[in-house]
Amino acid sequence: MRITFNRIFKLTLIFSIILAFYIILLNYNYPYVGASVKVTNENEMIITEIEPKSWAEKVGINAGDIVLEINNSDPMLHSPANYYGLLEQVSTIKVLENGIINEYIVPTSLFGYQSLFITIIPLTVLILSLFCIQFVYRSNKEVNLKSAHLLNIFLLVIAMAYISASGSSRGEVISRYINLTLFLLVPVSYLHFIHQYFMELGKKLFSFNFIRFGYLLIIINLLADIVLKMLSVSFDINRLLNLSSFLLLLVLTFVLKFAGLKKIRYSEQAYIVKILIVTNVLAFTPFLLFFVLPYLIFQKYVFSPTFLAAFLLLIPFSLVYQFLATKIYNIEFLLGRLRYYSLLAIIPTFIMVGIMLTLKESNPTFYPIKLSVYMYLTLVLVFYAKEIFDFRFRLKRFSEKYNYQDSIFKYTQSISKSSNLEQVVSELKQVIVDVLLVSKAYFIEVDREEHLTFIDVNAKESDYGPYVKQIRKATNEIGKIVEIDRGFVINVGETEDKSYVLLCLSILNTPRLTRDEISWLKTLSFYTNVSLENFLKIDELMQHLQRVETEGQNPGWLNKLLFSIEEKQRSNLAKDLHDSVLQDLVSLKRQCEIALVDVDVDSTQLKKQLSEMSSSMTKIIKTTRETCQELRPQLLYDLGLVKALNKLVLQYQDIVDFDIRLNTGNFTVNLDIDTQLNIYRIVQELLTNAQKHSKAPQVLIILVCIKDKIVLHYEDNGIGFDYSNQNDKTESMGLSGISERVKALKGSININTSIGNGVKIDVEI
Repeated sequence: MRITFNRIFKLTLIFSIILAFYIILLNYNYPYVGASVKVTNENEMIITEIEPKSWAEKVGINAGDIVLEINNSDPMLHSPANYYGLLEQVSTIKVLENGIINEYIVPTSLFGYQSLFITIIPLTVLILSLFCIQFVYRSNKEVNLKSAHLLNIFLLVIAMAYISASGSSRGEVISRYINLTLFLLVPVSYLHFIHQYFMELGKKLFSFNFIRFGYLLIIINLLADIVLKMLSVSFDINRLLNLSSFLLLLVLTFVLKFAGLKKIRYSEQAYIVKILIVTNVLAFTPFLLFFVLPYLIFQKYVFSPTFLAAFLLLIPFSLVYQFLATKIYNIEFLLGRLRYYSLLAIIPTFIMVGIMLTLKESNPTFYPIKLSVYMYLTLVLVFYAKEIFDFRFRLKRFSEKYNYQDSIFKYTQSISKSSNLEQVVSELKQVIVDVLLVSKAYFIEVDREEHLTFIDVNAKESDYGPYVKQIRKATNEIGKIVEIDRGFVINVGETEDKSYVLLCLSILNTPRLTRDEISWLKTLSFYTNVSLENFLKIDELMQHLQRVETEGQNPGWLNKLLFSIEEKQRSNLAKDLHDSVLQDLVSLKRQCEIALVDVDVDSTQLKKQLSEMSSSMTKIIKTTRETCQELRPQLLYDLGLVKALNKLVLQYQDIVDFDIRLNTGNFTVNLDIDTQLNIYRIVQELLTNAQKHSKAPQVLIILVCIKDKIVLHYEDNGIGFDYSNQNDKTESMGLSGISERVKALKGSININTSIGNGVKIDVEI
């Protein structure tokens, strides 16, 4: 029968399940005792170490006790104790403590504190690994890739190495040899999988001879373990050989991957190798630093290997997540946050260690209470300091990935300083690349016939060619997002004859955009559209100015055009605020109110926080509505000029300390919307000037129609000013704007004022 990877994997799977049941049975029959022993020169077996919270500690066995019998027999005949130095596989034990002989019976049980790390977690790991394995197996049925079978074998190896460790920790011979083989096989099978995976991608990271060397080293360790036991050589020598070999294989893994990264650093696969290296560091470093190196140097370890082995789970699950679900998490964000939190944790670590040592030495009686109080206060200070750092450095983040709120703030700051369309587009592309899983962004213009009239100079046909249909589909509306296999297409702005589209691509397949990402992108597109319209209008105006003769310093048609552009900007911004920000705030307030209703009655602090949030959102909603009203007076469009002026006067009357009288008589003239807007802005500017400068107790505004003319009269009894002094423009800036508006309407303005005699202004249109 032909041996294939598929058959090897099935046999390995069956063997793994049988071994798991065997280990469970062993754990039940011989619960974990948690004691180490050694034989002295006087041929006595002495207990040398008791593991914290183990059964041995619980029943009162102490280091230094002499073991008299194990399972009603001579302890020297008990192989786990005599060779491995482990007081395990014990049913009964008799020890001599301070001249008193104590006999203990070890109860059979599957549950206990030690069983969490020895039985429950390893079995959970096996179940999760089997779940991942069946997912990989089903995904690989059609393509039948060798790398997928190797990945499944690696998943089984790491799961069974973890499970067999519990049998090995009891000194059981079969479990010992299986665990030794699988323990060393973890880095070797990992290298084998990576080598095959990249070979199938057309990249050779390293020679297969290194993998052969790894398999040979496993065989050497296994044979050495058998031979040294037959020769009755101390088990410590075996352990040193095994750990040294494991260390060598891990170093080899790191070196080969760094060398492989150097080979392919300019290819798309370099990104994956980076992720593999970081995953290796996170998974293996705790095991190396806290067990392997301390034992090789001092023959002692900091943490138990069964606890540290849990970090190895990062490798299989990150591999499945990355390579099979095609969802690559961002390595730069991960590294950035690790650097950030590592820096923040340095000082609190020293403070906590100092507190623990000081309290334990000064007053051991109340040590737990005092420690809890100090730890609580320290953590409060740490969290408070973190909030300050996050705010202070919000524009200097280690990584901008997924930093939606601060990125919008930075983007608006950047485009406010932009002077042309190219700078706005460049800032937009940069912020999307920084925040989302996007590596390239291309700007494309599409006309109304859906022809691509302009394509980013950096874009190749292979980049945008497969997505022309999606690009055309995105031109329907501003903020329209069309997702593709490697990213998305978004409409960031449009004019009467063109749409402006951004094609955003990743080097690998990306998951679907989340709701937060879609909302963030739409907000960016609305901001961008306003800026694009501004710059396009300015460009059109400058081109037109070059083709016509100058009509004086400020031609009437130019003023009218500028005011029209200004009103359009105000209107667009008001719509954007109302349709996006305001609606989101209202929705958030409603959710807060619902949470207030549903929250537990006893949750006083939470209710207080939610109430404060609701109150704050109400103020923000009110302010936003007032801003929208000021930017775009909706009442003017709906009910006309007179109603809008009455509403404007009422709004000002609430915030000023002078009396305002408005007389519109029977003003019923039908005016076009531009004229109504200009009159409305003139009155608005007059009231603003009165509020800032006049110090008048009374203001009178009259709007009437006399024959074919519209007359607007303004009068206040304030301090007035010297309008004839042309050198002081501070107070006349508002009046200058009013004059320009009147000029755009082809009207006339007469200003009568002097210091101490108030202001009178007559406008005729």
